[in-house]
Amino acid sequence: MVESVPDDSTAVGVGPLAGITVIALEQAVSAPMCTRTLADFGARVIKVENPDGGDFARYYDDVVNGQAAHFVWVNRGKESITLDLKSEAGVEILHRLLARADVLVSNLAPGATARLRLRPEDLALRHPDLISVEIDGFGAGGPLSHKRAYDLLVQAESGVCAVTGTADAPAKPGPPVADVTTGLYAALSILARLTGRLRGRDDAGNAIAVSLFDTMAEMMGYHLTYARHSGVDLLPLGMSSPAVAPYGAYRTADGHTVVLGTTNDREWQRLATDIIGRPDLAADERFRTNPGRVRHRAELDAAIGAWCLSHELAEIQKIADDAGIGNSRYNRPSEVVDHPQLVERDRWRTIETPNGPIPSLLPPAVIDGFEPPMGAVPGLGAHTDAILAEIGCDAEEIAELREQRVLGRTGARP
Repeated sequence: MVESVPDDSTAVGVGPLAGITVIALEQAVSAPMCTRTLADFGARVIKVENPDGGDFARYYDDVVNGQAAHFVWVNRGKESITLDLKSEAGVEILHRLLARADVLVSNLAPGATARLRLRPEDLALRHPDLISVEIDGFGAGGPLSHKRAYDLLVQAESGVCAVTGTADAPAKPGPPVADVTTGLYAALSILARLTGRLRGRDDAGNAIAVSLFDTMAEMMGYHLTYARHSGVDLLPLGMSSPAVAPYGAYRTADGHTVVLGTTNDREWQRLATDIIGRPDLAADERFRTNPGRVRHRAELDAAIGAWCLSHELAEIQKIADDAGIGNSRYNRPSEVVDHPQLVERDRWRTIETPNGPIPSLLPPAVIDGFEPPMGAVPGLGAHTDAILAEIGCDAEEIAELREQRVLGRTGARP
C-alpha cells in the first residue's frame, strides 16, 4: 500500500521513502544492504529474525563494542522482531505484518520461501499489493539454482576471482562486492516499482528476483564481452587494468605507493613529457595508441616506476595534478578511517547500538535538503512487543506467544 510522499518529504529526518514499510527476512549482507539503503532514504524496515540467535551475521566477530562489524554496518535504522517461522503462529504473525507493509525482502536459503508458502504466487493471493523481492544465489531455472551461494562462491563461479589479483595468485576482491551490488540492485528495483505505482503505472508485476550470480555477470561485462569477441581471457594485473596503459601502482622514494592513470592518448602524451620527462616515449610509434601501450605495458611501467622511485609521493602528486593526470595514494583501511576527504566533508555520524554509540558513514548519495536518519542498530528482538501491539496483540497474547516460544527472549543469542 504505497502512500503519497508527504509535502515535507525533504525535511531532515523524514526522507523520500517516508510512509513505506519494508519487512525483511534477511541475513548476512545482500538483503540487509538492500533494506539499509531503503532505511537510509526514510523507509521503515522491520527485520524479522529467528528467535534462536537471529541473523547469524550478528556473531561474525565482536570488534565493535562486542558486536560484529558486518552487522552494525548494514543494519542501522531498522527494528527487530523475533518470530519462529517454523510455527503456524509465527507465520500468521508474519502475514499480519505483511498486510500492513509495502515490500517484503528475503534472502533465505534455497527453497525456504516455498516451504513457508511465501513464493510470489502465494503472496499475490493473500497480499496482492505487496512487492516481493527475493535475493538468491544463482537465479531460478538453472543447474545451480539449488545451491547455497555466498559472496566468495559466486565471485569464483562468475569469473570475478579470475580477473582479480595476479595471474599466479587469483584473489577475491576485499569488499563483499557480490553481496553489496546485489543488495543495491534489489533496492533500485524496489524504487523503480514504487515510482511506477506513484505515476499510476500498475502494469508491472510485484515479484522481483535478483541473484548474486546475475549481478556479478553484469559486473563482469567488460571481461565477458572481451572474451566472447576475442576468445582471450584477460589476465589479472594486480593494481592495474587490462584495458588501458599506463595505469598502475608505483613505489616512491619515501616508501609510499602512488597510483597513476591515463585513459586516452592526450593524457599519455602529458604523462610522458610533462611528468617523467621522456619525450622519446611520447614520440615512439609503438606507444601512440592505447592498444600499442597495452601490448608494451612492461616497458612503460619500467620507465614510470624508475622515475617514481626517484621522487617522493607529495612531489609526484603535485606534478601529476599540475599536468592534469589522475593520481592517488595507496592507503590501508586504517588510513582511510581518518582520511581528510571524509573528515573535512563531515561524512561521519554517530549512531546508537545496543552496546553504545559508534561512528557510521553517511550513505553515498547527497540529496539537497535531506539528512539521512542514521537510525540505531537494533538489538535482537528489541521491538517485538511494540510491533506486535501495533497489529493488535495484547499483553496476554504476547505472553502466550512467548510461552510457546514463537517469540524469542530479547537479546538472546545462540
